[in-house]
Amino acid sequence: MQTGFSQEQLKSAPMASSQEVIKSCVHCGFCTATCPTYLLLGDELDSPRGRIYLMKEMLEKGGKPSSSTVKHVDRCLSCLSCMTTCPSGVNYMHLVDHARAYIEDNYQRPLFERIIRNTLARILPNPTLFRLSLRLAAWGRPFQFLMPSRIKNMIDMAPQKLPPKDLFEKPNLAKTDTLRRGRVAMLAGCAQTVLAPQINASTVRLLNRLGLDVLTAEGSGCCGALPHHLGKTKDSHAFAKANISAWIKEMDTDGLDAIIVNASGCGTTVKDYGFMFRDDPEWADRAARVSEITKDISETISDLKLGPLKPMGMRVAYHAACSLQHGQQIRNEPKALLRLAGFDVVEPNEAHICCGSAGTYNLMQPEIAGQLLERKVKNIEATGPAVIATGNIGCMTQIEKGTGIPVVHTVELLDWATGGPRPERLAP
Repeated sequence: MQTGFSQEQLKSAPMASSQEVIKSCVHCGFCTATCPTYLLLGDELDSPRGRIYLMKEMLEKGGKPSSSTVKHVDRCLSCLSCMTTCPSGVNYMHLVDHARAYIEDNYQRPLFERIIRNTLARILPNPTLFRLSLRLAAWGRPFQFLMPSRIKNMIDMAPQKLPPKDLFEKPNLAKTDTLRRGRVAMLAGCAQTVLAPQINASTVRLLNRLGLDVLTAEGSGCCGALPHHLGKTKDSHAFAKANISAWIKEMDTDGLDAIIVNASGCGTTVKDYGFMFRDDPEWADRAARVSEITKDISETISDLKLGPLKPMGMRVAYHAACSLQHGQQIRNEPKALLRLAGFDVVEPNEAHICCGSAGTYNLMQPEIAGQLLERKVKNIEATGPAVIATGNIGCMTQIEKGTGIPVVHTVELLDWATGGPRPERLAP
């Protein structure tokens, strides 16, 4: 695609990068076949191809974006299915990330929307504030009828009961009882530690069982993905820098063999730290070092050669999180591990289509997210599973809203199959 950026504009590293992405798009339209919003809405401007044109026009023109452009960019899930489909290798992720940051800096949203976005960017990455907000949501349920529809939806998303605090929410070290094979840092995360602390517990038990010491580094926390996808670059970079500093300190003292991430949305972001800071002379090298050793939990377990184990006798529908299959291009490892652990693994139709979670998307675009959830659950339930497994807390929270089938993290099943406790969500 031809571009018309000025030489002055191209002095900006983000603009130069976005120009290269836009130029690589040949407008072939393959992406429209796998874009969830285009499949639902049938609007070319709600396809990757259409959004690329809108973002090109917005960035070239400069100044305040049009409300129409903002609407269509906001409707993008960042599921990245288009990147898997694209024959030209268009890095849509980097382009839409830049566009969101540009919109955040140059467009004034309505007051209520600004309040919602700023509140989410502040509360979700902070486990203490997030835990408090969920308790307030529980108290507010009887008064939902008095609230705006978006607030009602947020309250509906809140769990009825919160689990106990995660031991790895704070700096911690769990040493292996077997022959030591390495030392890794685990990203404890933010919202996940509040909603599903059993995921970290299962991760630590399983990695200890496989010979790894597991630590959560002092100073590490939210990966920055949530504010990043809201276009809040300053906030997301602050979280990223805190993590980079904490992990580099560990790498340069006692050493790290890997940084383990068990929420695939976070993993996609941490693996992109090197790109995020590529032009920052102070942070570029350290960010690249961190990204180079970051692995999804399924990659690490695959490297450690799990199983084979005795049959578990349970039918598992594997839901491939978009951030894992499209963002990180990890498709086979989780399914192979579950099969090695003795589970009967089935994959639903339209496995490449998003469930509608997409970070804060189900809170900001509940109608579209609801349609995608209904479609996803219909396909999953058609496989007749006893349990649904996935590698991302956002997908877990979204899918369990639409089905009575228990939803667990893949690592919970692997932990159980190798000697850990039965996942609490599974009835005895």
